[in-house]
Amino acid sequence: MPELSRFYGIIIRMFSEPSERHRTSHFHAYYQEHVAVFSISPIAVVAGSLPKRQQRLVEAWAELHQEELISDWQLLQNGKAPAPIAPLS
Repeated sequence: MPELSRFYGIIIRMFSEPSERHRTSHFHAYYQEHVAVFSISPIAVVAGSLPKRQQRLVEAWAELHQEELISDWQLLQNGKAPAPIAPLS
């Protein structure tokens, strides 16, 4: 699963299964033993959970980089590698 960004101990990844089209564009956020899946538009948790502080950080990061996330999703859907996205600073 390609890593898009890493900040404050949070790892953001996105992947696509070529044989299966996902209906909702999304990314995965990992923090310690926690995992959450976020939709890109709108930005929202759709599965799993993170501690509240890390969830807010991921949501802020995603809002700042929503266009890049959408672009990376399209790249993956077309069988191409996603581009890295700047971390939250």
